[in-house]
Amino acid sequence: MSEEVLVNITPQETRVAVLHAGAVQELLIERAANRGLVGNIYMGRVARVLPGMQSAFVEVGLERAAFLHVADLRAERRANGEPAPPIEKQLAEGQPLLVQVVKDPIGTKGARLSTQISIAGRLLVYLPQDPHIGISQRIEDEGGRAALREQVRALVPAEEKGGFIIRTLAEGASDAELGTDIAFLRRLWSDIRERALGAQPPCLVHQDLSLAQRVLRDMVTEETERVLVDSRENFHKLAAFAETCTPQLRARLEHYAGERPLFDLYNVEPEIEKALARRVDLKSGGTLVIDQTEAMTTIDVNTGGYVGSRNFDDTVFKTNLEAAQAIAHQLRLRNLGGIILADFIDMQSEEHRAAVLAELRKALARDRTRMTVNGFTQLGLVEMTRKRTRESLAHVLCEPCPLCAGRGVVKTARTVCYEILREILREARAFDAREFRVLGAQGVIDLLQEEESGSVAMLQDFIGKPISLQVEPGYTQEQYDVVLM
Repeated sequence: MSEEVLVNITPQETRVAVLHAGAVQELLIERAANRGLVGNIYMGRVARVLPGMQSAFVEVGLERAAFLHVADLRAERRANGEPAPPIEKQLAEGQPLLVQVVKDPIGTKGARLSTQISIAGRLLVYLPQDPHIGISQRIEDEGGRAALREQVRALVPAEEKGGFIIRTLAEGASDAELGTDIAFLRRLWSDIRERALGAQPPCLVHQDLSLAQRVLRDMVTEETERVLVDSRENFHKLAAFAETCTPQLRARLEHYAGERPLFDLYNVEPEIEKALARRVDLKSGGTLVIDQTEAMTTIDVNTGGYVGSRNFDDTVFKTNLEAAQAIAHQLRLRNLGGIILADFIDMQSEEHRAAVLAELRKALARDRTRMTVNGFTQLGLVEMTRKRTRESLAHVLCEPCPLCAGRGVVKTARTVCYEILREILREARAFDAREFRVLGAQGVIDLLQEEESGSVAMLQDFIGKPISLQVEPGYTQEQYDVVLM
């Protein structure tokens, strides 16, 4: 299946779209004003140690202090196998600390840190503080795993400190390619260590690659036909980066100089709009309804307009099979993470349930992000988790609606009318005003003047004071004021 990567770069933001057979599979956006922090290395200062939570807050120069848990604190291994000491024995307030961001700030939470530094190359991840040589779980062949591990071990001198994690892309790599990656990563770590020695905390010691560079390093494979970049200046920068990092893929990098915007040409802009919608239409006529909450994402599958041609069970089964593929696609496209619950249409047949679950797992296997699928619960829901290291597409591009404050609904005009009448009654009992003036939205004032005019007249008689109504064009439907004259 042909793959293309489109890179749209402006001074304000970089957008990347990954296409398979012409269909958008992934969207990545990084803004200059809010660049991702994962991979950045800081010389921080411990601001607070919390023994009860076995964690600490570390100042690294960001808006909010970053979070460090004891599990992410590198402790020297003990010869007798004793457990690492508690965090209060390892850290003290004011202590300088070299840390790396492993999770971007999300919502109200600060960045998550680790003192176990790792530096990613194209084929390997360098672990300067750990002699271990690990290997990606995606490389499943045991013989191939053992051979790769020995290949890397042979390239690392015995007296050299540090270890490596072998990435999936290293499968089939030559000694020369692996050696180049090892030399590059060691050189980079040496520069980082030098900068850290003279750094005054809190300060940034090493910034991870830009989005376009990370895509070139991590996502472009032998299956990628070409990488189109629509900025001449950045094309030359990426070409220079490719020469040192991925010389074998340099020929696939192309500059797009067409008049028509790159994302318009490949129909990516409409796909971004669809990826922000709550409802996703399936080709069969069924639908997905996707809701993001603070703690989890729920996906509801409906038959919609699909009535099938044979019987009800087959209709449900076919809709669920199509939905399984669409769910996997939407998780990648929207970058949904955390706990995910999928409510498929109820199936009576165990065979059908197993087939839908198998189809879902097969579709999710193409996801670069780590996932777990726990199968159907007793309530018929499929529980999943997807590693979350950055904000979802909706959180990057959108904000809570100022009219409904993110609820997704607003109070009806009649509900607001009755709130106003109760508010006037409360104010009349508390204050001796000459008149009560109501300021509200057009629809609310219209309802008070027309259908609810009798209620307003009754209240005037009851409190013995006049009530006047005034439209405020800038008010939302839920917004009003009762002014005492």
